[in-house]
Amino acid sequence: DHFSSGEYERYKKIFKDIFRDHWDDFKKSNPGFDTDQYEEPVQKMLGCGEESNGYGEYICMHCGKDRRRVPFSCKSCFCLSCAKKYVDDFVGQICTMLHFGVIYRHVVLTIPEQLRIFFFKERHTKDMLSEFIRCGYECLEDVINTAKRKLSLKIGCIVVVQTHGRSGHYNPHLHIIMTSGGVDIENEFWVDLGYFNYNIIHKKWQYYLFNMLRSYFG
Repeated sequence: DHFSSGEYERYKKIFKDIFRDHWDDFKKSNPGFDTDQYEEPVQKMLGCGEESNGYGEYICMHCGKDRRRVPFSCKSCFCLSCAKKYVDDFVGQICTMLHFGVIYRHVVLTIPEQLRIFFFKERHTKDMLSEFIRCGYECLEDVINTAKRKLSLKIGCIVVVQTHGRSGHYNPHLHIIMTSGGVDIENEFWVDLGYFNYNIIHKKWQYYLFNMLRSYFG
């Protein structure tokens, strides 16, 4: 949204050229990336908008002469063109899950640099990231119950895991949309969270994260 169409196409070409020129050498130096998991989205991105990967052809119904070919998009979340639609669709899906009149908070839970190597070694398995997501939810539910003086509240959460930061470095972290409060199960009424000391999150997250790692790795 911040670039003109010409600038956007120029940056998209630069992005593709980087991979065309260096992807094969990068895989040789980093064999852990020489798998279908990485190869497939890269090749899709490189072929996005290329006629050689398929196209739709349109003809003017009046003169029958004017023909236009529109190359197919790759629909990959790794592609600069297609990722925007991917994100828009995801945001639209999330909006349908939110409840009218409920206040939500955005919380990011990350891990210290010294622990990222453990996640990196398990990056091709789903179990650890699943535990990571569950750990984040349990932590925040404990945070709210602690902030509200040990009430037994159930909260609502939408948790998304990202494995890389903006710089491209491996940095697993959780983006969480959580309800600003919860349901008192015993008395069946809603309790607003209001203000609370955010240091509770800091301490609770340390506790839950280390327990998760200790349980996972034995």
